Order: sequence, then C-alpha cells, then structure tokens
Amino acid sequence: MTATDGPGAGARVDAAVEAVFREERGRLLAALVHRFGDLDLAEDVAAEAIEAALVHWPVRGVPAKPGAWLLTTARRKAVDRLRRDQVYAARLAVLQVDSERAAPSHTPDAGSEMPDERLQLFFTCAHPALPAEDRVALTLRCLAGLETPEVARAFLVPTATMAQRIVRAKKKIRQARIPFRVPDPDELPARLPGVLQVLYSVFTEGYVASSGPDLQRLDLAEESIRLVRILRRLLPGEREVTGLLALMLLIHARRDARTGPDGDIVLLADQDRARWDHALIAEGTALVPVALTGGLPGPYGVQAAIAALHDEAPGAASTDWPQIVALYDVLSALAPSPVVAVNRAVAVAMRDGPEAGLALLDALADEPRLRGYHPYSTARGELLHRLGRDDEAAVAYRRALERAGTEPEREHLRRRLDETGRS
Repeated sequence: MTATDGPGAGARVDAAVEAVFREERGRLLAALVHRFGDLDLAEDVAAEAIEAALVHWPVRGVPAKPGAWLLTTARRKAVDRLRRDQVYAARLAVLQVDSERAAPSHTPDAGSEMPDERLQLFFTCAHPALPAEDRVALTLRCLAGLETPEVARAFLVPTATMAQRIVRAKKKIRQARIPFRVPDPDELPARLPGVLQVLYSVFTEGYVASSGPDLQRLDLAEESIRLVRILRRLLPGEREVTGLLALMLLIHARRDARTGPDGDIVLLADQDRARWDHALIAEGTALVPVALTGGLPGPYGVQAAIAALHDEAPGAASTDWPQIVALYDVLSALAPSPVVAVNRAVAVAMRDGPEAGLALLDALADEPRLRGYHPYSTARGELLHRLGRDDEAAVAYRRALERAGTEPEREHLRRRLDETGRS
C-alpha cells in the first residue's frame, strides 16, 4: 500500500482512482463480462468497486496493483448481487454457457495481475449484428469509459437518445446471445474490419465534426488513437491495425494548424507546417512500412502512406502528387468508393491541373452517395473558381453550404462564395 497521510492526500487519492479507472476500466469491464456474461452487471459492479476504492484507499493507501484490487472487489459484489437475485442469476447462467472458454478463467486476487480481456470486448461491441451507430456508442461507453451524457455530447444527440442506443445494443447482445470471444482465426479477416471501422468512425468525428460550433473534437480523436494503440498491443501482427494507427497519427499531427485563432479553417496548402506535431509524424511514418510489408496492402495502410507523403512535404507545391495519385489508384482497387474517387480527383487536379480533376468530379455527378457529401461540392467549387468559372463555382459553393455541418465549414464556404463575386 502507498501511504496517503498529509495535506492534499485525499486529492491525490482521488486523482489516483481517476487515473486507474481511466487506464483499467476497459480491462476491468472486459474481465467482468468474461466472468459473468452480462454488460449491465459488469458496469454496475465496476462502478461499485470504484466507490469502494474511494472509501478505502484514502485510509489504507492505494494498492500496489489497483486494477486487480478493483476486479476482486467487483467480483465479490457481483456474487453478492447474484445471490440476492435468483432470476437474474438464472438468466446469466444461460449466457455463461455461450461465453465460457474451454480453459477455466483465472480469478486473480488483489495481489495478482488483472487479465486483459479487452480484445473480446472490442469484438463484442463491434459485432456486425449491431447497427453501426450502436457499435460506436457501445465502444465509447465500454472501452473508452465515457459516461452516457459524454457519448451523447460527442455526437450531439440528447442523452436519452444515446441511452436508448446503448440499452438497445446491450439488449441485442443479450437476446441474440452474442458470444464474448475473439473470433477464430478463420473468422478474423471478416470481423476485424468492423472493429477498425468503428474506431475510425470515432476518429473521423473528432477530426471533422458532423455538426456543431467547432471543426474538431480533439478529445474524441485522441480517445480513438488510445483505443487503437490498445488494439495494436493486443493484435501486434495485424497490419491493418498498424495502418489505422499510422493514419490517425499522421492526420492528428496537423491538428493545431488546421484552424486559426478564431477557429476558422486553414486549408492544408496554407497551414503553418512548423505547428505540426513532428513527433507524431515520425511515429506514424515509421509505422507505414510495417503496415505495407508482408503481403497485399490494406486500405488503412495505403491511406497512411498517402498521409505520410503529405506530412513529409515541405509545402503543398513540393508534395509528391504523382505518387499520391498512384496510391489512390491502389486504394481505388482495394476499397472503391465515391469518397475515394473524390479524393483521387483532387489529387489529379494537383498533378495535372484543375480541368483534369474537374472532369473526374463531373463524372461522379449522378452518384447518389455524394448528394449529401458537401466536400464533393466544395471540391467542384474550388476547381471551377481556379478556372475562372465563377458562376458555376458559386452554385457549387451554395450547394456545399447547404450541407456543411459545422460553423467553421459554413464560414469558410461563405468566404469562398464572396470571392466569386456572386454571393
């Protein structure tokens, strides 16, 4: 035990509990779900264990292995609850038949290490039987440790709405008897992309918010990076996990330069690259060869290579646009999508001129999935403006303005519209 006597000891203990809970919550919850097979019970007794820590640790000191102490305490509380509630216990007994492994689970005491069952929890939260929005909500709630109101604020929905999503996801897991386990090796290639997509969705919302007063939500972006770091430690041989981590780091490295003092958007070509986080760039760049070596590259690895070319260039004019276009060609073959086609068209415009890029964008005009995608209209407006076709550019900017989600994006488009002289 660590001594806690003296002025400020209580504050230090509270801080220690908070730090432990943040770092260990996912492991604690995963270990409890593995043992008892129920997310609701696991969350309840995990919270009760934290409350017990706040009572006992200021008096007895913080344990040498606080995570294991919390797990032991939570397990005892779960057993007490099951003894009191036979109906609940009977339901969990059915669930355990599906969740138990062939080998008996190890039950640590307060002096041993807590087992790390988070990989199972990743795959449970991102199970394909759950709707996509529920997967993201459940991942943030269970693995990131955000409270329901925090998850709701992150996606700008009422707390009651988010609570319903989380309850619905847990109910689906319970009713469909979704197993708490890592997929078998032959299942992993089909299941892992779903987990990565959930984590990338969280990062994307942090990188460019879907709505609200701010362009970025750095807490979400940083939380998604933390979760992918955990996933990479759990699956060190999966190259696409490495690719996703590299991609996130290389994009997040530009965060401080993406907006001006008033929150206005600063485009990539205009950013002060001295404000980029060069430590993150170095880390992300070092991961790119790992993601691309050892077989056919994956979409995240290719996107990370594109991001690395942007981050390594001294400026927009010296960026290796031919190599970026070539990488987009590879990405289009691996994971074709209208969004990839839009990004490739912009890269072609930088390599071959605005007319070449505009022709590619115009060929996508009837793509239904781009109708609500304002970056498509924004890109058309930019190329039309560069060509001096300001009447058409104004139409494109207005269309983008109607669909833009955040106020910085709308303000940027208003300025662009003013530049056409057709506002």
